[in-house]
Amino acid sequence: MKAYVFPGQGAQYVGMGKDLYERFPLAKDMFEQANDILGFRITDLMFAGTDEDLRQTNVTQPAIFLHSVILAAVMGNSFTPEMVAGHSLGEFSALVASKALTFDDGLRLVSQRAEAMQRACEKAPSTMAAIIGLDDNKVEAILKTIDDIVVPANYNSPGQLVISGTMSGIDKACELIKAGGARRALPLKVGGAFHSPLMEPARVDLAKAIDTTTFHKPICPVYQNVNAMPFTDPESIKKNLNAQLTSPVLWTQIVTNMVADGGSVFVEVGPGTVLQGLVKKIAPEVEAMSAEI
Repeated sequence: MKAYVFPGQGAQYVGMGKDLYERFPLAKDMFEQANDILGFRITDLMFAGTDEDLRQTNVTQPAIFLHSVILAAVMGNSFTPEMVAGHSLGEFSALVASKALTFDDGLRLVSQRAEAMQRACEKAPSTMAAIIGLDDNKVEAILKTIDDIVVPANYNSPGQLVISGTMSGIDKACELIKAGGARRALPLKVGGAFHSPLMEPARVDLAKAIDTTTFHKPICPVYQNVNAMPFTDPESIKKNLNAQLTSPVLWTQIVTNMVADGGSVFVEVGPGTVLQGLVKKIAPEVEAMSAEI
């Protein structure tokens, strides 16, 4: 079975989407529609902005979403998903590509999500760190000993877990985790503690938008971040999406479940190749590649 996966924040690069805009009339129309919906020319920033421009959350998230869903759209009949999943932000791309959300609604939710997360980051200075080379269970046990907000945020692959929390909590965690045998405990240059309880204000804001958006039955199962399980029921999809910002991304578990359910070819749709690398670490026996047009 063919699984399509969609990347999250961090996959952006200057020039992203420019070839799609220039080669495909459908892509040009969708990009221009996005400019109108967002109220600014995100295409100018994507195609010819600076790295700093693309690091702004209100630009980064819509930019990655647009690259992913427009690429899926121009693939036309060659886009044949039997299962889909997205990493964090990428879950919104997966929902649009699988027709659970319309393009317009998906873009509006992503824009609102980015703004809500930015506001939450400004309320409570916080951060994340990547833990490399230590068993997930050992990391979880160490985090439970810390009297501060610090939690698992992204289960990316075996031996690669991102944690999220307050500045002091992350500092303590990195120190204890390195002492516990991790190969690396690397603080990340991010705006806040994504997928942690510190995103609760953003979750509340986004939930209002999600609850008033119409969701449809997708063309294939969507494996969702909060529980790694496949869903096709619109109300269940909406409920799981509501919990996403304060819950960890269970990417290792998602890929494991997709493989167990028959996934044998994984196609990454969007900028970068990060997810292909993670898929190969989680399930070396499957084929992983970039989408081709």
